Amino acid sequence: MPYWRLSGYYLFYFGALGALVPYWGLYLQDRGLTPLAIGELMAILTGTKLIAPPLLGWLADHTGAGMRLVRLASLLAALSFGTIFLAEGFWGIAAVMFVASCFWNAALPQMEAITFNHLGDRANRYAGVRLWGSVGFILTVSGLGWVLQGSGIGLLPWFVLALFFGIWGASLLVPDARKGHQGKGEDALRRLLRRPEILAFLAAGLLMQVSHGAYYAFYSIYLKSAGYTGLAVGGLWAWAVFVEVLVFLGMHRLLEHFGARRVLLASLALAVLRWLLIGNMVDLVAVQVLAQALHAATFGAFHASAIHLAHHYFPGRAQGRGQALYNSLSFGAGGAAGSLLAGRLWSESDPAVTFGVAALAAGLAWLIAWIWVDRARRF
Repeated sequence: MPYWRLSGYYLFYFGALGALVPYWGLYLQDRGLTPLAIGELMAILTGTKLIAPPLLGWLADHTGAGMRLVRLASLLAALSFGTIFLAEGFWGIAAVMFVASCFWNAALPQMEAITFNHLGDRANRYAGVRLWGSVGFILTVSGLGWVLQGSGIGLLPWFVLALFFGIWGASLLVPDARKGHQGKGEDALRRLLRRPEILAFLAAGLLMQVSHGAYYAFYSIYLKSAGYTGLAVGGLWAWAVFVEVLVFLGMHRLLEHFGARRVLLASLALAVLRWLLIGNMVDLVAVQVLAQALHAATFGAFHASAIHLAHHYFPGRAQGRGQALYNSLSFGAGGAAGSLLAGRLWSESDPAVTFGVAALAAGLAWLIAWIWVDRARRF
């Protein structure tokens, strides 16, 4: 298994995420955009996951050129993002974000499928590769917190562009892998989507990302308005992902001992707690440290268990499209809806209400998952 080459891709990919998620809202605010406009633009960043991954997944499954498509999409993402320096106003920025994020978001589900194909029977070891994405996120978010505080948020696009080219460079080093589980792989995707546990799994993923909308779009802005410095904001983001790395290191043991269903349910329950803590106790630094530590559950443990379930639910030739479908419905439709809803709530009410709605979304996801997901493995 090409462990380090796979890990390098995740390092740069989630490094770019570490530049965009905590700081892009601040960059848009610095360019004079309103909270509603910021919510809409952040929705574009995630909403393209609804379009691009299924298209690339279909191409990968029908051509067998998964890694070549990942490399092409990564290069086009970097080239298109470079036009951000020419963009003017809401619509100019929106156009750049739409095109660049289409290519950027399209590649990751295929890399997930390729990574699992390299892992073979060692699927529980996925977290050991994926943790390097968390390392990239930590390095970026903590380093940028220090750099941007002294040099200004205007430098952010240059760092993002460098990381996008890093993704492309890393993709050139990753070999392709043959798809396994060909026996079940002939099942039509539409037949799989008639199974209630798969529909419930996709619905839970969508609602979980709806609940993250306020966090990704407005958490940094919320902290700044509460008096936190740029360095403190970066430190809280870095702390969240550091704890996530610790969970990834032991994730294969958690999955082996508890199973993906229980890990998924625990993550959803902790998401409810996390959003309530953030929305109601932003002035208490210790509470925010605790809430950020819960990122290990709401993103790390949830993502690892969900990817594990997607790999199980969508075997063989449906694998690329299945991973893309999970990614597009959860991070795409769910993330976009969450950002749009958060932008509206942030403009019309207060942060406690916004994060309270996020907690309700996570609670509904928990109920759906508890009733239907992996029903054969009840507590």
